[in-house]
Amino acid sequence: LLTTLTRRGLLERDARGQYGPGIGLVALGLGFLDREPAVVAARPVLEFEAEQLGETVFLTAARAGAIVVLDKVEGSGFLRAAPRIGSTVPIHATAVGKLHLAHAPESVSLGDAPLESFTPATRTNRSVLAAEVERVRRQGYAENRDEWIPGLTAIAAPVFAGGRMVAALAAATSSARWEAIHSFEIASRVRGGARRIGERMEGTRT
Repeated sequence: LLTTLTRRGLLERDARGQYGPGIGLVALGLGFLDREPAVVAARPVLEFEAEQLGETVFLTAARAGAIVVLDKVEGSGFLRAAPRIGSTVPIHATAVGKLHLAHAPESVSLGDAPLESFTPATRTNRSVLAAEVERVRRQGYAENRDEWIPGLTAIAAPVFAGGRMVAALAAATSSARWEAIHSFEIASRVRGGARRIGERMEGTRT
């Protein structure tokens, strides 16, 4: 039964052999996200950072080899960034996807098919993507500028708990606005928010 549910995406199995909710449950909207530890820990951080930045802030995690949006809070800015809670985002063309490739490559799968080109900025050459992932690993955060959706820029940082990456925190804004703001300041806020979520998950921060 567990094998069947896993194959259908309703459950997933981690590296320790333990079963948990799969991406299929998110798609079915069964409401388990309200009890997801990362969501519970991240919600106040998402609300605070969305207010401070005035931009949409996301929480994502790897589920069954894909990147799923677990939660989001929209800022006060004009942009209401996609995607919806429960939807998946491409791995190679998003900041959160690059983070998983850098820090938790076993949690995602690019497959063997040619990488899809969403915009002229999408990195579809695997060697070029690998170099970008290595840069992300060194600097501690990732960026996505027009690589998935034209006119959308995002910056993301990994959430670590128990010594492993369990989620990612991302802030999204219009690429036009990106020109007018300080990207380093946003990166610092996102990295700080991701760190606070990890601490909350570990019980070292309230």
